[in-house]
Amino acid sequence: MNTKNTFPKKEHLCGEIRINRLFTEGKAFIAYPLRVMYSINKIPSTEAVKIMVTVPKKRFKRAVKRNRIKRLMRESYRLNKHSLYELCNEHNISLQIAFGYVSDTEADFVEIQEKMRKALARIETKIKEKVLLSSISSENQAEQQE
Repeated sequence: MNTKNTFPKKEHLCGEIRINRLFTEGKAFIAYPLRVMYSINKIPSTEAVKIMVTVPKKRFKRAVKRNRIKRLMRESYRLNKHSLYELCNEHNISLQIAFGYVSDTEADFVEIQEKMRKALARIETKIKEKVLLSSISSENQAEQQE
């Protein structure tokens, strides 16, 4: 696993088809001021986790403010992603995440980092639930075949 605190291009969620699939089939929750959309896939891709960050032009007209908030969100993700990566690699899962900023006011780094930690922890619990459910269902199928 990459233990460096980096956020390379291969971890960025790109492509209209992938993004549309995430927004149509994915699940969502809010860790205010972040809205988190995620999709868990059993099929591993080149990278275990791919993310995208959005800040709506409707709430922040100036690109300088939008870019600053996106930079803070990416930085807080970059610093807190390691446990999520380990979990995905351990269970051979790929994960796509979209972080959207929903507040009308500009938050500071401490607040965004705190909410990012909460959001990533919640995604980790969802992964553990899904893995547990899939292992239980596979055991039930094995018992039925016997």
